[in-house]
Amino acid sequence: MFERSRTTVGLDIGASSVKLVELEHGEGGVRVLHAAEKALEPETIVDGEIMDRALVVEAVRSLFDSRAAARRRVVVGVHGRGVIVKKIVMDRMSVQEAAEAIYWEAEQHVPYDIHDIALDFEILDVDKGPKQMQVLLVAAKRELILNLAEVVREAGLVLEAVDVNGFAAQNALERGAPAPGGEVSALLNIGADITNVNVVRDGVPLYTQDLSLGGHSYLQSIQKAYHLSREEVERALGQTPRRLDTTAQLEAFAADLSASLEKSLNCLRSSGEADQVGRIVLCGGGAQIGGLAAALGRLQGAPVTIGDPLLGLSREGAGAPGDELARSAPRFAVGVGLALRKERAS
Repeated sequence: MFERSRTTVGLDIGASSVKLVELEHGEGGVRVLHAAEKALEPETIVDGEIMDRALVVEAVRSLFDSRAAARRRVVVGVHGRGVIVKKIVMDRMSVQEAAEAIYWEAEQHVPYDIHDIALDFEILDVDKGPKQMQVLLVAAKRELILNLAEVVREAGLVLEAVDVNGFAAQNALERGAPAPGGEVSALLNIGADITNVNVVRDGVPLYTQDLSLGGHSYLQSIQKAYHLSREEVERALGQTPRRLDTTAQLEAFAADLSASLEKSLNCLRSSGEADQVGRIVLCGGGAQIGGLAAALGRLQGAPVTIGDPLLGLSREGAGAPGDELARSAPRFAVGVGLALRKERAS
């Protein structure tokens, strides 16, 4: 019997836009059916929290209607200050026992009322020490998840699952271009106002953090330097040749990213988990800031590349034209990872 093809949809609700990725999973592999994006007005979403739900609902509804995505069940992602990811050490126990004990453990590690958060966990190492195991604890404020669920429901969709944006980006990037065994990689998903930092080795997160730093920070520094509106800056940056010299602003933005990443790496060095990063991979809209990868590479002394979440996926018949989709691929890393979530779990 031939396995029937199935589809999954990742819905990435970010600060500057909403992105949809629909994938078809079949015997021949995974194919991109649709990949589309709808811009949001500034301040619609701030630090991962929805400020104007009606605008987001309309953007999501418009995106699905215009692309005629067949599947109405979606996987969404969360990030920002309402999401906490920590590695903790617990007494060794079964998964069932850990599911009960994790709430008590979370009270010791999460700065929110235990009744106000949703919890998940994954056992990373069952032999971390004498009768101990290492667990990845993920906590998200229930209000954050409920707001996303309401957006999905009001847009006429069904919420299938919730993932963490940083993990979704990792899933997409490492599927197409896995790191060599044992190498430590720093994956940076640079969004409009938040950068997801995920330092991983052999697919296991070593350190995860969301930074209040993104592409908007870069644009705002140019606005301030040249006394321009954001629209004027975006228009000027799109011109060829450019009429603005943004070298100073680019170097400052790269320095901020590098300093934040260095703090993460120092935590790993002090814990003895990793000495150095073998590669840095960028994705998200901010990854496409001209010259950023090179500037960050100089500061970190490590190779920096722009990740392609569509590697290994068939793009034949995708909603966006081939060249356009290839150029914008880094922006869809989270959406692809969310749509791949079922494949990862299977």
